[in-house]
Amino acid sequence: MNIVTLSGSPSASSRSASLLRWCEVQLAASARSIHSIALRELPATALLQADFAHPGLQDALQRVAQADVVLLSTPIYKAAYSGLLKVFLDLLPQDGLRGKQVLPLATGGSLAHLLALDYALRPVLHALGARQVLDAVFATDGQFQKHPDLGYVPDAEIVARLTRSLGPLLEAAAQRRAEPASVASC
Repeated sequence: MNIVTLSGSPSASSRSASLLRWCEVQLAASARSIHSIALRELPATALLQADFAHPGLQDALQRVAQADVVLLSTPIYKAAYSGLLKVFLDLLPQDGLRGKQVLPLATGGSLAHLLALDYALRPVLHALGARQVLDAVFATDGQFQKHPDLGYVPDAEIVARLTRSLGPLLEAAAQRRAEPASVASC
């Protein structure tokens, strides 16, 4: 699988980015490639002006186009996903997520923000052609421990939910690895 992760946090050290890092580690052995895109590192002027000729945007958009799996993570602000993520998603073509498995991840200060995934982000993903949306994972700030080297580490409940959400991807990868052995033994 070719995997692209999109971090929609404007902060370099964020809980939402830590969810992506955790997923990347779990998927590493099953992936052909994993490319992480921190949207805050894309050129701001090109991003805001939709400068499709900018090499940085071209690269990011091309990586999403070539991906089989897209994981996106965002903090929830004022009951919606980050503006940074919105600006990037607006640059994708109308069917930019068609045929891809998509896993939305989000963090927020309280459970009051939980529904932002279903009512704000999911309709945008659907409008971009995403039909294979895996079970979204939302975590509150209190479900992380600060770590001196890793930034933030999710608690056991969030790890269990992430593991369940990644299950279909890991199972499909295991089946693909087993198929050549079955064919060769025939």
